[in-house]
Amino acid sequence: MRIVVAPDSFKGSIGAAGAAAALAAGWRDARPGDDVACVPLADGGEGTLEVLAAAVGTARWHRVPVTGPAGTQVSARWLELPGGTGYIELAQGSGLPLMTALDPLGAQTTGTGELIADALDAGVRRIVIALGGSASTDGGSGALAALGARFLDAAGQELPPGGGALGGLASADLTGLRPPPPGGVACLTDVRAPLLGPRGAAAVFGPQKGADAAQIAVLEAGLGRLAAALGGDPGAPGSGAAGGTGYGLAVAWGARIRPGADEVSRIVGLGRQLNDADLVLTGEGRYDATSADGKVTGSVLAAAARAGVPAVIVAGQVADDPPPGVTAVALAALAGGNDAAMTSPERWLRAAGERLARGLTAGPDHPVAGQAAG
Repeated sequence: MRIVVAPDSFKGSIGAAGAAAALAAGWRDARPGDDVACVPLADGGEGTLEVLAAAVGTARWHRVPVTGPAGTQVSARWLELPGGTGYIELAQGSGLPLMTALDPLGAQTTGTGELIADALDAGVRRIVIALGGSASTDGGSGALAALGARFLDAAGQELPPGGGALGGLASADLTGLRPPPPGGVACLTDVRAPLLGPRGAAAVFGPQKGADAAQIAVLEAGLGRLAAALGGDPGAPGSGAAGGTGYGLAVAWGARIRPGADEVSRIVGLGRQLNDADLVLTGEGRYDATSADGKVTGSVLAAAARAGVPAVIVAGQVADDPPPGVTAVALAALAGGNDAAMTSPERWLRAAGERLARGLTAGPDHPVAGQAAG
């Protein structure tokens, strides 16, 4: 049999490559004669560039000192793929893990703009920006400012960085904004949130970045002023990604917002891997109702269905029923608790892989036998 192992990272626990390797090792423990291909994936969040670099052997890293989300210098990288495409990961320059203390009003995306500028200076013909993991809710104003835009108060003075400052925004001057590369710009995201409102950047993601109710109101008002200054469609799906950076780059720089999982799957050749597969294993840290909406697991399940390949989900937690005909295995159930599963992810992913492989020959009463044998 040919098995394709194509998981996302298990956030806060193990990366996609490690998860794929552990699942594959468990499968081989039970069925050493099978052909098992590891195809780690990402959806535009942290780790996207690592997945792409592993899949494209001729990719080239560029390291750049940039302004981190707290305003201090950090070392970040962007990835150049053959053909002149520069891949930027927002989390590298403006990510939440770079904050030593949460600052929902002051955190900025300036470093992301500096990474983009370095890629432009290197002569890339197309730029793709993975938006996940932002520490900021500044609508991408920091990134745009690093590219030459000016965000001004009523007196014509430039605003300080951070989403909290946008409450004083009176106008945006884009005359000095660097043009995008000739091949255009794409933003990869796993969310479809709009910029504003109860499902928007501040309301939904602000608490993850340390914002309380009062600060969320400040951020919401600032994003509203940004939308008034820039125009465009703040209700477009994905505009709220990365604290509104999706909106800022789309409206001011012409970026197209795309599902990250589909783009990464295309680059790493998931469709080609599925052509002769008998089974695909995919998964993530938590499988729930949002998993089908732009995330890796939903993307892989859709691709497997198109290819007529049976699929199995392995997740740290399984909070919702999988689609009909798809089996889901929860590591928390195997480990006896979520904490145990997160502490030793390799152990329990390997156990899940072995359990699934043994299910092929365990008979009809085995919980995964019927689906996996499909």
